[in-house]
Amino acid sequence: MRILIAEDERDLNRLIAKILEKEGYGVDACFDGNEALYYLEHTEYDAAVLDIMMPGKDGLSVLKAIRQKGIDLPVMFLTAKDSISDRVLGLDSGADDYLIKPFDFDELLARIRSMTRKRTPHTSSVLTVGDLRLDTGSHTVTRGGVPIELSSKEYAILEYMCMNPGIVLSREKIENHIWNYDYSGGSNVVDVYISYLRKKIDGGHQKKLIRTVWGSGWTLKEDT
Repeated sequence: MRILIAEDERDLNRLIAKILEKEGYGVDACFDGNEALYYLEHTEYDAAVLDIMMPGKDGLSVLKAIRQKGIDLPVMFLTAKDSISDRVLGLDSGADDYLIKPFDFDELLARIRSMTRKRTPHTSSVLTVGDLRLDTGSHTVTRGGVPIELSSKEYAILEYMCMNPGIVLSREKIENHIWNYDYSGGSNVVDVYISYLRKKIDGGHQKKLIRTVWGSGWTLKEDT
């Protein structure tokens, strides 16, 4: 999943981004509301974490602006304002969640998983395609009950494919969804990771789940 972090406390911003990247998320980070609004208007995200008190535009104004434009991604507010009225205002403004500083990073990760799951057809943390099982809560993957060890990027790509079973995902769509604006890798990096995943997911199995759709991309689906 790809997430935007808008937080003007730079050390906290960098720490949140580092933790999310370690969990396999693609992360873009900015430090003021005007930049956050630009990112949200020009990039497809799965979720956004917005500080309420930011330079330029505050988080409430950013959220109002994207909702008016029909951008309906899950949004969490981070703030030091902890009164009941502040929380009510944030949630009534269209936020999906509201986390008060200081906070525990495990709770932040759990809340992100929860609010993104609520906005998708997948009500469970477990995604299955054939005998492939991916648990978004524990970040574990098995096939036929056998654990499969994946790198963070391999996991992120597989999760994206599991959330879109049977849908052809192009190289550009995978790249844009998994990597951030700062990415400057080679043009075949997605191909390389798909090759890694094929060896780990389909190696030794008669039924192949990762299919190439020549000229279009790849899809994850069970034999019919």
